[in-house]
Amino acid sequence: MKPQNILNADLHCHSVVSDGTLTPEALAERAKNNGVELWALTDHDEIGGQHRAAAAAKAQGMAYLTGTEISVTFAGETVHIVGLGFDPDDAALKQGLHNTRNGREQRAMEMSDSLAKVGIHGAFEGALKFVGNPELISRTHFARFLVESGVCKETNEVFRKYLTEGKPGYVPHRWATLKDAVTWITQAQGIAVIAHPGRYNFSANEEYALFTEFKAHGGRGVEVVTGSHTKQEFVKYAETAKEFGLAASRGSDFHSPDESHTDLGALPFLPGDLTPVWELLADRIQA
Repeated sequence: MKPQNILNADLHCHSVVSDGTLTPEALAERAKNNGVELWALTDHDEIGGQHRAAAAAKAQGMAYLTGTEISVTFAGETVHIVGLGFDPDDAALKQGLHNTRNGREQRAMEMSDSLAKVGIHGAFEGALKFVGNPELISRTHFARFLVESGVCKETNEVFRKYLTEGKPGYVPHRWATLKDAVTWITQAQGIAVIAHPGRYNFSANEEYALFTEFKAHGGRGVEVVTGSHTKQEFVKYAETAKEFGLAASRGSDFHSPDESHTDLGALPFLPGDLTPVWELLADRIQA
């Protein structure tokens, strides 16, 4: 039997149900073609695509875990918590995610007003053209509109110039708490995972506090190998996983063939001395 750490698992990606550009069915086909053996769709604050994704994975002969990515506020930063292996029909999880999505439209209108002040008009309506689910309008949709309209050449440039803190189109949003997200996931029989920890602008003390509080609330995993991590961060967060006794996850954070630097299934394997998160979820995997 092949060691679990060299399973080609991709447990982080997004579809048109949130801010990706492909349908769950197209993602499943792409994952299968890229050699993915275990897949999860993790749309932002949304589980509306889960039954479609599970059916698509089954049609492709690929194992599947339910997934979502919940936005939380911690120490003044937006942090993402991935949930894996939960019951997609759990009422409390559905309600929690619905509450989290509330407020995105108002935030988007404020972003549009802010961009209008620097001469970029019609951004709200423009962003809506790229939204599969209006409840989930986000900065990514604004970025696509600004690229389409020629303001910037690529979405990364949009974020740098307009959509990060201190820039004209940035508007903060108050998300769920860390405790909320972990509780919703675990009470729905899933496992909570800190997504791409290398992306957060935390001091060493703040990052330690994040992991400590996350584990205290019942969190059990961390993304070690993910699309936005460097090789040095693979090593760093492998050590962090061992320090806090957390299982390790692996996911590309794929959004679009045109925007994502890392394709589905293209990441290095997990280090062999870590416990893969899917080992803890063996009974939740849909074969």
